Amino acid sequence: MTGQLHRVVSPRDAVPNRARGGDIRVLLGPATVDATSGFLGVLLLERDEQVNEHYHPYSEEFLYVVRGEVAVDLDGVPYTVAADQALFIPIGVRHRVRNTTRGTVRVVFHLSPLAPRPELGHVDTEAVP
Repeated sequence: MTGQLHRVVSPRDAVPNRARGGDIRVLLGPATVDATSGFLGVLLLERDEQVNEHYHPYSEEFLYVVRGEVAVDLDGVPYTVAADQALFIPIGVRHRVRNTTRGTVRVVFHLSPLAPRPELGHVDTEAVP
């Protein structure tokens, strides 16, 4: 168990999830390091890509833009978040993340606390195109 808790994880080690748009990879979480309080990952968005609108009924989300700039729609209101900036998304707030730049955007995200079951963690409010 101790070795699992101290595991170093790279985006190359994580399975990409494209179900909501973009390339979402959970690096640290229950499945990778037996985390019990939340999870952390990286989002890669190519030009004109987005993560479709959804909300988290149990978790707060923290976004930090590492590279590029994104538009984050919070309950329909757009906010611009540039490299080296962060944004807090409270529980229950509908949000969509859009790459409005010409290059690839890299965003680190953290959600906490965990939902009671993984399938309850996200509620989609728009279909993936």
